[in-house]
Order: sequence, then C-alpha cells, then structure tokens
Amino acid sequence: MAVTLDAQLLEILACPSPDHAPLRVGTPSDPDADALTCTACGRVFPVRDGIPVLLLDEATNPDDTSADGA
Repeated sequence: MAVTLDAQLLEILACPSPDHAPLRVGTPSDPDADALTCTACGRVFPVRDGIPVLLLDEATNPDDTSADGA
C-alpha cells in the first residue's frame, strides 16, 4: 500500500540528519512501500498508521544488510 500524505506536508518533511534533505515516497526497490526515503543519504523511514516516523534510530540505512538495521 502506497503512502498517502498531503502534498503540502510532504513538501515540508525533511530527513532529520544534518543535511535535512527532502523525502520521497516509497523505497528505491518498492515505490509503493509504506516508507519515506531521504533523497540525499538514502535512509528509509517507516510510515506507521499513516504517520511518518522520522527518527534516525528507526531508519534503515541503505548500506545495512540486516533486516532490522542493527
């Protein structure tokens, strides 16, 4: 199921890393995933019950090979 966020909200959401880059809906491998991906660092942030979880501890790094990101 694809993320459905208000377009204005998506415009102001940004990665919480120091770069504060914009986010895009989905992941590189699944554009319909319930997630937001940073356009700069590639971190993937989950969207749970329609709410983006923009915490670095909850993000999956693009270079992580484990499923849980630990």
